[in-house]
Amino acid sequence: MNKRIVPGLLLTAILTVLFFSSCTKQTEKKEAQSKDYSVALFIPGVVAGSPTYEMMVRGAKKAISEIPNGKIKVIEGGYNQGEWLEKLTVIAASREYDLIVSTNPAMPAISAEVSKQFPQQKFFLLDGFLEGNNSIYTFRYNQKEQGFLGGYFAGLVTTSTMEGANKDLKIGLIAGQEYPDMMQAILPGFKAGAAAANTNISVDFRVVGNWYDAEKARSLAASIYDSGADIILTIAGGANQGVITAGRNLGKYVLMYDVSSYDDAPGIIAGSTIIRQEKAAYEKIKEAIAGKMKFGSADIADVKGGWVSFDNKHPLYQKNIPQDVKDKLQEMLNRFESGTLSLKMPVYLGK
Repeated sequence: MNKRIVPGLLLTAILTVLFFSSCTKQTEKKEAQSKDYSVALFIPGVVAGSPTYEMMVRGAKKAISEIPNGKIKVIEGGYNQGEWLEKLTVIAASREYDLIVSTNPAMPAISAEVSKQFPQQKFFLLDGFLEGNNSIYTFRYNQKEQGFLGGYFAGLVTTSTMEGANKDLKIGLIAGQEYPDMMQAILPGFKAGAAAANTNISVDFRVVGNWYDAEKARSLAASIYDSGADIILTIAGGANQGVITAGRNLGKYVLMYDVSSYDDAPGIIAGSTIIRQEKAAYEKIKEAIAGKMKFGSADIADVKGGWVSFDNKHPLYQKNIPQDVKDKLQEMLNRFESGTLSLKMPVYLGK
């Protein structure tokens, strides 16, 4: 005989099911949060003296600190790029880490080699680009836009009446080494930005040959300044200090890259492009922990998205830069931020 469930019993049954379903979901959520999650930060160089590495470490440590059983280890690979593959292979072979995090345009190709042997190992790579490898997610800054902003500001300085500027329409760029992003994105962007300020500006480009020789960088910078340049963009790692020293000695200007550092040389460091490296490391590692990282894909982080910009809010910038220069730079930033102006990065720059 069929029995009908009375309304009161039916309501009780439904509430019971909902209660246990809710409890199950809460339990699953707590279990997910309490699972061990380990991260290895592979530094292609050394942390000390490299603001971008320091930002990555801070962001990663913050993300891991927010889970109960998170573990993180910082591993410095040193300056010899020829050793990075072997060192990264050792890390993956240990099978100790859920995620290996690094930052460098060379790391996607190196990580792809490691993933052939250890396909289960996951990689999150900042400032690099690679699509189609299901073990790797890359988050690459639009360095063409970043270089453009630097070049435009340098162009405004060299055409200004600032105390350290002369009549020569000449600016400089010193790099630690030649590498694809430098030659195919940063330098072309820098030149294009300078031309947007004045088409007659010339760019003197020099290479240190490494990321630590401050004395050689000082000598190169002094030579560029002596030839007529009044501002130099330096992208040379630890060797940046040599460029700053030359600027201080000669009363010229320096433009920094990736991180705001006006306080390191007030009045000498005139401007700085910036990237949100700490924020990117923090937010993306949180995505990985939550199982939401898009392995196999590659994102481009640009000015419009807020990941690349120019620090024009610092008190020393506001104090030392003429209002007409500040206004023109802000107008250019507004164009990028609104999306009315954008520059495409090369899809793939190679090794």
